[in-house]
Amino acid sequence: MSDVPHSTSATGEAGFGDYVALLKPRVMSLVVFTAFVGLWVAPVPMNPFLAFCAVLFIALGGGASGALNMWYERDIDALMRRTRNRPLPAGLIEPDAALGIGLGLGGFAVMLLGLAANWFAAGFLAFTIFFYAVVYTMWLKRSTPQNIVIGGAAGAFPPMIGWACATGGLGVEPLLMFALTFFWTPPHFWALALFVKDDYSNAGVPMLTVTHGRPAARRQIFAYTLLLVPVALGLGLTSIGGPVYMTVAIVMNALFLRGGWQILRRTDAESEADRHAAERGFFKLSLYYLFAHFLALLVQSGFGGW
Repeated sequence: MSDVPHSTSATGEAGFGDYVALLKPRVMSLVVFTAFVGLWVAPVPMNPFLAFCAVLFIALGGGASGALNMWYERDIDALMRRTRNRPLPAGLIEPDAALGIGLGLGGFAVMLLGLAANWFAAGFLAFTIFFYAVVYTMWLKRSTPQNIVIGGAAGAFPPMIGWACATGGLGVEPLLMFALTFFWTPPHFWALALFVKDDYSNAGVPMLTVTHGRPAARRQIFAYTLLLVPVALGLGLTSIGGPVYMTVAIVMNALFLRGGWQILRRTDAESEADRHAAERGFFKLSLYYLFAHFLALLVQSGFGGW
């Protein structure tokens, strides 16, 4: 997901919007939504005020991860068209300030989540921040084309954290919510990489499209699309599934399989405009795909958890 454009003051100094952009608000919105769904559909009721606080602190933890990611990646962000206007490469926020915000906000979020919910959930949030900032950002992203596959776990943890806030533990349901997001991440990001390949190549990021080429990326997109189907349908057979969720899952997975098949059939012999149209279409579909599944879980619950 790309980040919202920052807003600058007339003097060229950082404005409020730049500090918001530092926290990757679009990524944070996914964290907030999936964490909220995980908390809501959990079988143990949670006080509404404490639940609101828990989701807020998970969001702040996600923002801390974004700030630490931008602090470390400011060199490669400056080389990519998609990211060169972020606050750090644009010179609007100092690296030390971004690091301080990331560390301070992360510690604050973990501590308060422990007080609002439980320390198991707080420890899980701390591990998620570490995984995204250190394991993915500092190690995997620049060292392996599997960066998105392994690193995608960080973005898949929030529904598990939400569930843990309510229950103090885990179960089959949050593991399948994790798996849904985990297997969705590679086709989502590789579809993006197909039409911004030069960005990753220029920045020296070993994205699959750069190291193995577009045909390999297309095959992997379709393979992960196939893996998604049993996970998505399997979630519908658990205690949080039902007819509403299964209907949405069947429709969305049929569309996603169709889109993955169309991507697989593309070749570099086609015009760039035609390829990019299909790739952008699949990327947009992937955004609706994940949102639709988690929204269906929310609707299926009947908003009766409390």
